Amino acid sequence: MHIQPEIAVAAIPTDERVWVPQAPDVWFRPLLLNTVSGGWCNLLRVRKSGVLSRHRHPMAVVGYVIKGKWFYREHDWVAETGSFVYEPPGEVHTLEVPADCPEMITFFNIQGAMIYLDADGHQTGFEDVWTKIDMCRAHYRAVGLGADYVDQFVR
Repeated sequence: MHIQPEIAVAAIPTDERVWVPQAPDVWFRPLLLNTVSGGWCNLLRVRKSGVLSRHRHPMAVVGYVIKGKWFYREHDWVAETGSFVYEPPGEVHTLEVPADCPEMITFFNIQGAMIYLDADGHQTGFEDVWTKIDMCRAHYRAVGLGADYVDQFVR
């Protein structure tokens, strides 16, 4: 029986090329891309203020804020450095980084997918482990790390 090896890497990389661009001033750093369960673990890094996305998760998400702060417009709490966040399946929320936060980095463990929604609740897009792998392959190829660089995070 073949068991995939463990992953033990520095969470915050020294090589900026490891951060995969997701939107202007928004990147993710893959840590685990689990093709068996369909989930992934990553760091989300944001260097701008404002709304990132309105979305829903069909399965649970947990997060831990490493640096900075953010909140969901639909709630009255702010996740700051050191905060743990649990997001129940099915909830719709809009992630926003406040103007007084120059950089936010949060670890997320996402099961299932992210379904992006417009203001009326209509789906505008989605991400799952497969789209994340594709984004990583294209980025790592473009920055000279090689498309197979992502393979170390795929299980």
